[in-house]
Amino acid sequence: MAWFKRKEKGIQTSTEQKKDTPRGLWYKSPTGKIVDAKELEQNYFVSPEDGYHVRIGSNEYFSILFDDNKYKELDTKLESKDPLKFEDTKKYPDRLKAAQEKTKLKDAVRTAVGKSKGKDLVVACMDFAFIGGSMGSVVGEKIARAADYSLKKKIPFMIISKSGGARMMEAALSLMQLAKTSVKLAQLADAGIPYISLCTDPTTGGTTASFAMLGDINIAEPGALIGFAGPRVVRDTTGQELPEGFQTSEFLLEHGFLDFITHRKDLKKKVNLYIDLITNQPLRE
Repeated sequence: MAWFKRKEKGIQTSTEQKKDTPRGLWYKSPTGKIVDAKELEQNYFVSPEDGYHVRIGSNEYFSILFDDNKYKELDTKLESKDPLKFEDTKKYPDRLKAAQEKTKLKDAVRTAVGKSKGKDLVVACMDFAFIGGSMGSVVGEKIARAADYSLKKKIPFMIISKSGGARMMEAALSLMQLAKTSVKLAQLADAGIPYISLCTDPTTGGTTASFAMLGDINIAEPGALIGFAGPRVVRDTTGQELPEGFQTSEFLLEHGFLDFITHRKDLKKKVNLYIDLITNQPLRE
């Protein structure tokens, strides 16, 4: 049985010669299900084993919502500045630069207009990969400008929220975006232009306190974390034991905070169905 024994001690294969399994071939869901990455992509980044909705970004949502993945991106050159000269363990400009290099994004939201089931739709989609999807001045400004575009062109507007809340590095300037975006959405409502809010995992902090809960219709993905403060903070503040899953989309639907929950594969169909109904237009197939 000598072929099962090493003749010499130590690892014989050099690091350069080792063959690693390429990254990205498999995805493991939080419940432990293993899914082929290609199969996951073909299933709208939802685990077919347990229905877990994997966290995705604006690129993926745009490809789901816009016909043939064709759209025009709005306000592509807006970037955050550092008026407060903020510094913690890193200077704020350094954090921005690192996030931009890592994600290839300018900031935590992208806005675009394109055809969805043959009709124009404006979409603002947040990217959690960019500093936790935090809402700073650029996020508020881009959403406000996208709302203005919708108002001018009379096109339905949709925001996809995925955020850890206000961006602490911009302090009060970040909090001002809550008011600015809320005013713009009120203008859309006055003009009778539909606004759809989609809450995804996670939707927390200032986003929840502003545009995420101001939709003509508020929808969410299954299992999404939605709330203002985290469960531990709420428990410590109130001194109460909280119901299990009290900040999930299912709990919020049961208690009237959401209108419905939609599987990602049905998102495009349901959003456009709602738009047709509210605008009294023939239903699109």
